Amino acid sequence: MAHDLRPSHGGEGPPLPTARGRVSAAVEEYLRGAGPPPRHEDVADTAVYGDDLQLALYLCYELHYRGFAGVPETHEWDPDLLRLRAALEHRFLTALRADAPTHDSVEDALADLLVEPVDGSGVSHYLCAEGELWQLREYAAQRSLYHLKEADPHAWVLPRLWGRAKAGMAAVEFDEYGGGRPDRVHARLFADLMTDLGLDPAYGRYLDEATAEALATVNLMSLLGLHRALRGALVGHFATVEITSSPASRRLAEAMRRTGAGPAAEHFYDEHVEADAVHEQVVRHDVIGGLLAEEPHLAPDVAFGIDVTGHLEDRLADRLLGAWRTGRSSLRRPLRSEMPLTF
Repeated sequence: MAHDLRPSHGGEGPPLPTARGRVSAAVEEYLRGAGPPPRHEDVADTAVYGDDLQLALYLCYELHYRGFAGVPETHEWDPDLLRLRAALEHRFLTALRADAPTHDSVEDALADLLVEPVDGSGVSHYLCAEGELWQLREYAAQRSLYHLKEADPHAWVLPRLWGRAKAGMAAVEFDEYGGGRPDRVHARLFADLMTDLGLDPAYGRYLDEATAEALATVNLMSLLGLHRALRGALVGHFATVEITSSPASRRLAEAMRRTGAGPAAEHFYDEHVEADAVHEQVVRHDVIGGLLAEEPHLAPDVAFGIDVTGHLEDRLADRLLGAWRTGRSSLRRPLRSEMPLTF
């Protein structure tokens, strides 16, 4: 069943979520026209990977996508919000540069991505081997923050590339957007997956449930995509996604089949097994190869994009697996069954 991915609140974006601290509360008040932006000292004192800062940054970034119900569209370029976003980004990027493991070269970083561990213990391995349906539902809810706008953050880099890199990137993005067929757009396929799992496919529906670790993975894409100076890191991030997607999608498709999640749930990941295996070659040889042929000085940035993506994905995996292995929900609040399962 195909879904209209427009928000379910008329022509507006989703409603603003519940604030998670002083900074995100002040951002929401400002967006509503009810107060000033957060104070500098509050931004400086907030935990960089915590719920409050990550939600505040997500709110700022979402203005560049679909926005929020009741928030004027002109806030996208509000000078006070842009200054706030810059302060939040500075804290986030500084922490990432300090905390992410580093490779000496792009070649070394890519080599590690291309080697599948024999005894893998990541999220897709867990879900494939022993995951339960309720855990697959939680995983989909967390990932919906990205997958319902799949490929959009990466599209920001297209005007910053040229030649072989631009052509390769555009080719992959064309596939992500369904190859010209609206029913094949990957975000729509994910909405169908959510319906199979009894989840609400409305854009932004699970923002309140998503953890800081999940927010950080999406914030990273927006951070890298919106800054021309970080175009190399965005390409590194994109390479990580495409190289690791095919084997992980194979395991997730098997998890969907094993648990009887439904045909659309299986299809979303089956689609990525084949498509991303092809995309991997294009990204490595054309996008990265083309970029570094034109701008070899960006090699450290490409490696950084690979490394920091792995760092944040590892943090999310620790959150998910730490909860699931002890029988607890990984979400900020457990899901309720909102739609009848379709299988």
